[in-house]
Amino acid sequence: AQYMKESTNTVYTQVRNWVQNDLLPASTEILSSVSDGLLSALGMLLNVVIGIIVSIYLMAGKERFCAQAKRLLYTIFSEKRANRILSFGKDINWSFAKFFSGKIIDSIIVAIITFIALSIANIPYTALISVLVGVTNIIPFLGAIPSALLVFLASPFKGVVFLILIIIIQQVDGNIIGPKIIGESVGLESFWILFSILVFGSLFGLIGMICAVPVFSVLYKTVKRWSHRRLEKKGLPAETNSYLRKK
Repeated sequence: AQYMKESTNTVYTQVRNWVQNDLLPASTEILSSVSDGLLSALGMLLNVVIGIIVSIYLMAGKERFCAQAKRLLYTIFSEKRANRILSFGKDINWSFAKFFSGKIIDSIIVAIITFIALSIANIPYTALISVLVGVTNIIPFLGAIPSALLVFLASPFKGVVFLILIIIIQQVDGNIIGPKIIGESVGLESFWILFSILVFGSLFGLIGMICAVPVFSVLYKTVKRWSHRRLEKKGLPAETNSYLRKK
């Protein structure tokens, strides 16, 4: 009986020590991590809801807000300078709107091409992956990486085939389809599309790659308009074709 009592006490002591030293600290850490995750998710959801509400208010009163901004510009600056600032603002609005509309068209085309290529290669989860690649097309390979992992889990061989196909599709899109569609949307040649992405990407990273084309389009139009005014003052032709070398 004494032995059983001592054994029971020993087990009780070990369990108590385990609960105090291992279980409670681990539980506290897990609960803290879960709480932080929930708070972060709720904070992000709250920001999204606030953003949607603010966007609705802005869209509903955009005409009045624009009128107030114009009134303030004409109050602060001369009429000539205010007109130039407004013209610059219109260029920004036009370039970003055209860029994102062109990007949406480009993404739809990439999703269709991806669906056709994956269907021919009999890759699993074809529809899901095609939608994911199309939606994330604004940042190359963002959707390809999780898709590749998904395919690898189903079949390593199919995963390799998928990587080869997606690299080919992204190269065709980045060098041919994208510059052609977006270039026509924002009024830039394919060379300037690639040039702006490379330069802005090297200077500002991921954000630079996303904003490169519309920002460069605004700069391009501003320089072109400035050059046009300067040449007219000098009595010189403003069209580029006038400066081509004659054969």
